[in-house]
Amino acid sequence: MTSINDGAPLGRSPSLAPSSPPARLPRTRDNTDLQSPASSISSLPYRPNAAASVLFAATTPPGSRPLSPSAGITSPRLPSGSIFGGGTPHEGVPPDRHTSDGDDPRPLISHAFVPHIAVFPSQDTDDLIGEKGFSRGLWQLLRPFGDHVQGKVIIRDSIGASRVCEDFSVRFTQLGSGYERPVHSENLKSSTAQISKQNEQNLTEDQFTATGGNILAVENVVDLHLEYAEHFPGVGYQERLTGRGLPTSESQLSPFYSLYLRRLLSGMPLAPHETFSHPVACIIAISSRNPNPIEELRRLYEEATRGEKRLPPWVNGEYLRYYVLVHDEERDDIGKAMGLFDQMKRHFGLHCHLLRLRSSRCVATDDDSIPLPTCEWMSASEELLDIQTREDQDGLDTAPPCIFESDATAITTFIREMVTQSVVPSMERCISTWNDQVASRRRGISGRFMSLSKKWTVFGNSSKTSSGGPGAGGSGNNYDSVHGFYQPDTPESIMRKLADYAFMLRDWKLAQSVYELLRSDFNNDKAWRYYAAASEMAAVSTLLASQAMSSKVRIESVDQMLEASCYSYLTRCNSPYGALRCLTLSMELLKIRGESASEAAAKWGTKIIESNILGATGDALMKERVATCYRSRKGTGSGGWGSRSRKSALWDILAADKWLILGKYVQAQKLLGRVRDVYDMSPSKKGISGFIAANEFLIGLEQDLKRASLSGEGQIAQEVSEDIETETFEGSETLHARTHRNSLLGATIPIMGSLETAPLHMVQEDIGGKGVKEDDFS
Repeated sequence: MTSINDGAPLGRSPSLAPSSPPARLPRTRDNTDLQSPASSISSLPYRPNAAASVLFAATTPPGSRPLSPSAGITSPRLPSGSIFGGGTPHEGVPPDRHTSDGDDPRPLISHAFVPHIAVFPSQDTDDLIGEKGFSRGLWQLLRPFGDHVQGKVIIRDSIGASRVCEDFSVRFTQLGSGYERPVHSENLKSSTAQISKQNEQNLTEDQFTATGGNILAVENVVDLHLEYAEHFPGVGYQERLTGRGLPTSESQLSPFYSLYLRRLLSGMPLAPHETFSHPVACIIAISSRNPNPIEELRRLYEEATRGEKRLPPWVNGEYLRYYVLVHDEERDDIGKAMGLFDQMKRHFGLHCHLLRLRSSRCVATDDDSIPLPTCEWMSASEELLDIQTREDQDGLDTAPPCIFESDATAITTFIREMVTQSVVPSMERCISTWNDQVASRRRGISGRFMSLSKKWTVFGNSSKTSSGGPGAGGSGNNYDSVHGFYQPDTPESIMRKLADYAFMLRDWKLAQSVYELLRSDFNNDKAWRYYAAASEMAAVSTLLASQAMSSKVRIESVDQMLEASCYSYLTRCNSPYGALRCLTLSMELLKIRGESASEAAAKWGTKIIESNILGATGDALMKERVATCYRSRKGTGSGGWGSRSRKSALWDILAADKWLILGKYVQAQKLLGRVRDVYDMSPSKKGISGFIAANEFLIGLEQDLKRASLSGEGQIAQEVSEDIETETFEGSETLHARTHRNSLLGATIPIMGSLETAPLHMVQEDIGGKGVKEDDFS
């Protein structure tokens, strides 16, 4: 077995090299080679359109003015509570979210790893939903309502104890989408199982759009939000630069880091080594317009099970089927629909629902219309596509999609009934069955002997490794090393599904115990992708389940798991996304465990930076986060002995230098002001001035910021002049011949006519003011 310390050191990942430093132009975005919907515009200077303002609401500071020129469109409410928690609450739906500490990552983790429900409607159902204005069918309509299941959800753990969950959520996906992008690697043993050539040819680009796991796409999304913040700083711009009116809590973060984590965890790819994105249920839907409803339901079932929509062989096909009849309230007969629904229950059991919707399109001027909630967990590629679509549209003609309040009530009731009466009880039964029949045997003496026999018989069966298929790794080995996965009916696959189900239902202790068993099995079978994922989730589960943990236990258990997972992800599997997710979640969970673990959290953040798996934006955000980890250690006594304030200031300086290189001057200004506060409050009389080189470097950064603000003023004036000339020229053209999408209402008038967008050099004299404690983007 290869040791964790063996092999090549953690160097630059070939899949994501850091972006080269761009020119210090305040309105130019770094160009990358990302093959994404936004790649066609990444090489152009970014000039945001006010029509896309609703898409940037998550990172818009409170108090910002409405950016849409349309007075009839209300600005979306900003997220409240934990920055790691959910986003905007549902319009018209009372939020059931549990408010927690603003720096607690546990709500984010609980909402990221949730049950996935596939949606497979008939064509007539999608046609009915399309009449309401949703071109992507039933899935598009249901998706945003899954982020918050209304009311309380009662969950029973493995020992039968009940607990109430007030912020439960599910994720709706399209059946047959969300696959990992195929990686054509010569060594399939170190990569994930690939989709068969036949299925790969049938997949379209649209089926990969909802797939996450792309660090470059995450970087580009956050970079667009940062550019938007530079262009539209909103009301309170002067206060944020001078430090007046800022929150005093140093634990509050910029929402850009929260957005980075959310997009990193969004759209988890459908992969064999973990089952979080495997469907726990599938909605098979027909409409009351269908002439042969029962036959159509059977056809959809067969197609999803054995037809073109069947999932890959490494996905367990024994998941819940939930049958839905969509009734048109405006055109169809409710009596016939009720009779058909009774017939469905006789044929398919109690897992059925009658969803009553209006087929007409809802507009904002309707009396009972409400805005459709924005999906909080869309993938980075989806958000890039949405931003590009909004940027290409005229801001005056853009309005958010709306839905009737009666339809929203019907959908929330349907989702709650399905989750509480079918999905959660089904998962609880599976956990109980698999724990009794599979995991308990593995924990016993016979299971331990079987594990030892698998470990030692590998050396005597090297001649069998070329046979292919299951068992190719040795006697009793269920791992198919040729194709890179376990069959879904093997004990290893069942136990992995058991652990993931327990994790999604927040039974951390059961999940941690099963992940620990799987680590040794995967290590013996040399299933390195499985081993890395099991080590990652074992560490995360341990940090979630343990109330108190000594430094010795942490070093002997959690640190070893993280080292093993990171090494396997990067060196053996070439998976920088897995390594980044593992180390980032562990860093956040360590940080909230107190001052003794905050330094360990900073160590793992430093490891992320040194492994070169981040882009330029992620590198700056991670340096800020490392500074926050060090700053959370306050020290003891009046002198703060044992604090890490100067080390946190050092990382803030490094982050500010990176922001200056990227042209994000508001972010750099915030950090430099905070650094000056730290050194002004230093017990030493001279502060940083006693260190000549460090002081010169800090002064150089401040001078660079001032020069950049001066050059930025000239460029802003040039952009204003160009926009005025363009609008004047376009006034003599026909309306349909517009080629320049930026308008005076959208972007240029706020720059000319308001002090809130004054250039940075006008407040440069306030650098080092003692009022700066934290940014106002939290």
